[in-house]
Amino acid sequence: MKLNGSCHCRAVRFSLESETPYPYMHCYCSICRKTAGGGGYAINIMGKADTLKAKGRTQIYRAMRGGGERHFCPKCASALWVWDKRWPEWVYPFASAIDTPLPRPRERQHIFLESKPAWAELCLREGDKRFRAYPREAIIDWHRKRKLLRP
Repeated sequence: MKLNGSCHCRAVRFSLESETPYPYMHCYCSICRKTAGGGGYAINIMGKADTLKAKGRTQIYRAMRGGGERHFCPKCASALWVWDKRWPEWVYPFASAIDTPLPRPRERQHIFLESKPAWAELCLREGDKRFRAYPREAIIDWHRKRKLLRP
């Protein structure tokens, strides 16, 4: 599935192919929360890194923990995507930067709850799962198990 995205001021626009477009994973880690999470969390999805095409210049922030490169717009500061050398074949756009309508997941996962601030409210639906840190199931495996991979 082709995804198109942009920053708020439209200085950066991008596209990529994704087989895993369901925005099901809400991350409460301090990095996602502080760089992209207005509700106390951020939502990443996953795409193929070799299909990423971007117009406009991005800035990169490398968090001390992890090693991922967080791309954002230098004009409006919108969080756009994460790329990590540990998984070079993937890129992780923030669902908030995607302009293409995304499918609504039937269930969600709330991850890094050990980092969730007290003010951030968990809006749990039936079937949602909670994790102190990363779940064992990878994004692609979550989609496969539920037969949600998109060509």
